[in-house]
Amino acid sequence: MRGMKAFVVERYGPPDVLQMKDVPLPTPRADEVRIRVHATTVSSGDWRMRSLEVPPGFGLIIRLIAGFRRPRQPILGMELAGVVEALGRDVDRFRVGDAVIGFSDAAMGCHAEYCCLPAAGTVAPKPSHLSFEAAAALCFGGTTMLDYFRRAGLRPGERVLVNGASGAVGTAAVQLARHWGADVTGVCSGANLDLVRSLGARQVIDYTREDFTQRGEVYDVIVDAVGTAPLARCRRSLKPGGRLLLLVAGLPDLMLSGWHSWISRRRVLAGPASARAEDVATLAALAEAGAFEPVIDRCYPFAQMVEAHRYVDTGHKRGNVVITLAGMAPALAGYGM
Repeated sequence: MRGMKAFVVERYGPPDVLQMKDVPLPTPRADEVRIRVHATTVSSGDWRMRSLEVPPGFGLIIRLIAGFRRPRQPILGMELAGVVEALGRDVDRFRVGDAVIGFSDAAMGCHAEYCCLPAAGTVAPKPSHLSFEAAAALCFGGTTMLDYFRRAGLRPGERVLVNGASGAVGTAAVQLARHWGADVTGVCSGANLDLVRSLGARQVIDYTREDFTQRGEVYDVIVDAVGTAPLARCRRSLKPGGRLLLLVAGLPDLMLSGWHSWISRRRVLAGPASARAEDVATLAALAEAGAFEPVIDRCYPFAQMVEAHRYVDTGHKRGNVVITLAGMAPALAGYGM
């Protein structure tokens, strides 16, 4: 039986629990495509699923969902860029040889040489000008912010503050908010001020030198991408009727978000992001038009997956950490790439 290489997690824990193993090659279902992975990423979602370091109150819930004693899905990885290698019998949207991006979300499975995804789901043609490495990083932060801005009803001209503006989600938030005509302020460390400014933030704040809640400025939307700006801290920085997007919220924050919205006259939005099938196509189109481009911090070869996870565990990455599988699988001839 034909096999493939994949990094497998058989128990929760630090990066060392990751092991490269030979596993069976996945067979596409009738509505799926099998993609030969050229690049994938290590995201904060992978870190949480591997380590079970989750916001307060979610420890038992995540075990019930992901597997109580060990992961039900042992192959991590939520996004990829690659080439369609095989088609399910009902697929007519793609052809073998098409370069694509894909987002598996909680189903994961992208830390492998091959991955099967629904053709009508979160798979889209790869933006032509992006490398596989850059294209692989389009979806995690991008789909998160598409969902949250959709729920928040972001409007042109509104003032948006992004707390944690230099991470994978934060850099996506800055770019997407700016694309939709918002006036963006980014909060990050001093080392990342120029980066965040280059993404479209009109103002940048170094959190190591200044507390944005003490500036006396107010915003229509505050995006908290790092979990350090609860409503109690930033209420005065949010206009009445404004929206606080808690991307990293514990269970108490999630359960009380409706109550906080009612008593504060400010909407509190929390909970897991929900990606729509069309979101991946939207991100690909924005990238093709030059309106959205992932920020890449580091690229690691597939064999150094453990080292990549260790770096993500530090909590200091800028944008995305990419894993490249270049040279692992035989090159496909005649695909015009």
